[in-house]
Amino acid sequence: MDKNTLVGFILIGAVIVGFGIYNRPSQEERARAQHYQDSIQQILQEQEEMKMAQDIAARQTARYDSTSQFYASTNGEETFTRLENDVVQLLFTNKGGRVCKATLKEYNDQKHEPLVLFDGTDASLNFGFEGKNENILTEQLYFKAINATDSSVTMRLDATNGGHLDLNYRLLPNSYMVDLTIQAVGMQNFFSPSVKNMTIDWKQRARQMEKGYNFEQRYTSLTYKPADDDFDYLSETKDEKETIPAVLDWVAFKNQYFSCVFMAEKSFENATLESKMEQQGSGYMKNYAADMQSFFDPTGAQPSHFQFYFGPNHFKTLLASNDLSFKDKDQELEDLVYLGWPIIRLINRWFTINLFDWLSSMGLSMGIVILLMTIIVKVLVLPTTWKSFISSAKMRALKPYVDKINAKYPKQEDALKKQQETMALYREYNVSPMGGCLPMLIQTPVFMALFFFVPNAIELRQESFLWASDLSAYDDLISWNTHIPLLGNHLSLFCLLFSLTTVLNQIIMMKQQDMGNNPQMAAMKWMMYIMPVMFFFIFNEYASGLSYYYFISGLIGIITMWVMRKMTDEKKLLAQLEANKRAPASHKPTGLMAKLEALQKEQERLQKEREEQMKKHTKK
Repeated sequence: MDKNTLVGFILIGAVIVGFGIYNRPSQEERARAQHYQDSIQQILQEQEEMKMAQDIAARQTARYDSTSQFYASTNGEETFTRLENDVVQLLFTNKGGRVCKATLKEYNDQKHEPLVLFDGTDASLNFGFEGKNENILTEQLYFKAINATDSSVTMRLDATNGGHLDLNYRLLPNSYMVDLTIQAVGMQNFFSPSVKNMTIDWKQRARQMEKGYNFEQRYTSLTYKPADDDFDYLSETKDEKETIPAVLDWVAFKNQYFSCVFMAEKSFENATLESKMEQQGSGYMKNYAADMQSFFDPTGAQPSHFQFYFGPNHFKTLLASNDLSFKDKDQELEDLVYLGWPIIRLINRWFTINLFDWLSSMGLSMGIVILLMTIIVKVLVLPTTWKSFISSAKMRALKPYVDKINAKYPKQEDALKKQQETMALYREYNVSPMGGCLPMLIQTPVFMALFFFVPNAIELRQESFLWASDLSAYDDLISWNTHIPLLGNHLSLFCLLFSLTTVLNQIIMMKQQDMGNNPQMAAMKWMMYIMPVMFFFIFNEYASGLSYYYFISGLIGIITMWVMRKMTDEKKLLAQLEANKRAPASHKPTGLMAKLEALQKEQERLQKEREEQMKKHTKK
């Protein structure tokens, strides 16, 4: 290629690049184009959703004209039937043949009236059945309540051909469980033999049951359990809609302390679940919807069997309800009470809950119960606390020797030698720098267990202690009308006390480790002071019972540390270390110390290789 050709190609390339830059759209034009693309995408999505809705409507629409077998049931007067036992009262409406109100007798709302889970238009339940010539949508029809007792009722939908569709409800004694069987009788000609499923459209607006909206929201979610798998849930903090490919054992419209659970013996299929946020101050937390299918036998030979649970999220109550459910399934309803990650959940299930129930059975106030639980837990972990303290005390006793090593190697390039001599010193006195970490690590799951347990303990709900009127919500002894960012409109006194004890604990810990004059630890010291401030803003909306527990735990920790310091004479401890001192060559490092020494030797070897390479490079 000659020079002229090369120059020609370069000029052509420059023209192309320049033309592209000149014609590049401005930022405003790109924004308009992106907005146009987003609008097109949104329109397409809306059209797709509209088409799906039309398909569902076309599939489910029932033509109730004068020729319909259920024309007589399209008009009527709404009547109500009440079922109740010792713990729950349910109101049924003949319009749709469903539960329209659920009242829990043993719990009160914030006005100290019997707690109502839902009522009136809060909830709806629609069963859809596809017929040969027309469909049945139960929410549009008036049933007849027959065979009604205090614990059972049959909602019957009569057809003109003499057949009928029965919804049989039975409230189990002294339980929050309700049995439901759906059975078609004499309606073989109405349905096609190919029909195997019914559609279920279940909706509910979850009421705000507790004092603190933000805290309750963290524990309010649409929860579901896939068959042969662990439970899952939709987001608590944003709108979410999800189509579940797996079959489901149950779907729960869950609040922090109460749930409405819908279970199917033959499972739910093709479920589309949706959870929408409700505005604060509306009186509601979430708007739930579940659109799904389940088994239906049009011949009536095999009824469809379902169950409801309208009750508290109380661990042992839910556990007992499993035994009242379908025999071939372990519903694992107790998962509605979230007790933490697997190891923490085990601690809560087998230790914390039983300890809490034992103390509660004594008739003590919930504040005293939390205090006693905290003391018992502190006593149980005391051996590990003592071991961690002694390890730190030994490190402090050897600090004069460590300071001499630091003075011996002031240069940065001697950091490896300084570290080696320091580790050799610890090995000589049989002191492990990590000796205090493992005991503290062992304690962590126990303290974390109570962090998960307290906000989910319904026993703390509306229980007062000292100035806190409700241990399950924030205590607002100090409050104001104006909303302050990050703080809100109140100051939780238990949260403030918890934050102060955390600061004191941090100061004591830093003094214990003698971190005060070490400039390298300055950032860590500041972080330790900032953390309690962060905790204050986070926990100010949390349950006062949780802040109270952390306050008591921190206070006991301070007292325990003070007693341990009084019991320990560091001069005697150093003398004991000197007496048990080992010859440097008489004790080979093991475990973590051996790994650290091996790492140091490897670093030393690499450093020597680099130095030799530098020398060779300099000679060249």
